[in-house]
Amino acid sequence: MMDKNAIENKYFNWLADIVKVGNKVSYRKLLAHLHNTNFVYKYVDSSRASDGEDLRYRFYNEIPGITKTDLLYLDSPCSMLEMMIALAIRCEETIMDDSRYGNRTKQWFWNMMKSLGLSYMNDDCFDRDKFHEIMDKFSKRDYKPDGEGGLFTIRGCCKDLRKHDIWTQLCWYLDSIS
Repeated sequence: MMDKNAIENKYFNWLADIVKVGNKVSYRKLLAHLHNTNFVYKYVDSSRASDGEDLRYRFYNEIPGITKTDLLYLDSPCSMLEMMIALAIRCEETIMDDSRYGNRTKQWFWNMMKSLGLSYMNDDCFDRDKFHEIMDKFSKRDYKPDGEGGLFTIRGCCKDLRKHDIWTQLCWYLDSIS
């Protein structure tokens, strides 16, 4: 059995590997901050939090040597990183799965990062204050009606995305790009 720090580090590395883009630019600071930021949500988005927390069981099933007892160390509320990765996976596996394109989980994740305004924050450009400002706006749904500053930007959208749950926003976003 591993100690709490070892499990938490192994889990974070596993999450980061899911959305890693190449080897030239690192986003570890940004991903670590997302992982250390609780996903703040209203009841309508509780399924997004549950999906994020369920990634811990996927980790257990995919990584040899992880025990059910080890999972007890991963007891914090759902993080922003977990929610976003789980949403990207759910998008790919339940809606957009198409063998012609391969696994696009990273694409869905980084599209959300771009919409939030975080995609430029690699380790060399990470701005902690700006990060917290963006997360604060997201958690208060203080982003633009078309979703810019939130998870999904839909140019020319006639609906105010701030008034709808994340799943609905995702579905409208996917409709707008297909």
